[in-house]
Amino acid sequence: MTIFEKIAAREIPADIVYEEEDFFAFKDITPQAPVHVLIVPKRAIPGISGSQPGDAELLGKMLVATPKIARQLGVFEGGYRLVINHGKDAGETVPHLHIHLLGGRALGWPPG
Repeated sequence: MTIFEKIAAREIPADIVYEEEDFFAFKDITPQAPVHVLIVPKRAIPGISGSQPGDAELLGKMLVATPKIARQLGVFEGGYRLVINHGKDAGETVPHLHIHLLGGRALGWPPG
């Protein structure tokens, strides 16, 4: 089980800020911005390259929920960034697909 599956099963505590039947969002424990949450499917999808056509509805629901989560966290008006890392060089540390939602300050470009 990945750490995200353990959080979904409530085996590991997390500051959950949003939840639906098949995904949830919680505060990152090492935030890179004043607002930094991870939006995670409850079932493991091994990274974006491990997603399958059958995952499209779930991934779409996660993306469609981001404005609602951003509003709830107070970053919708000012703006926010969504990030999906893939692989070690991109900073992926948990092999379970997740979306970072970052905001609360001006975010530079290019990132990294």
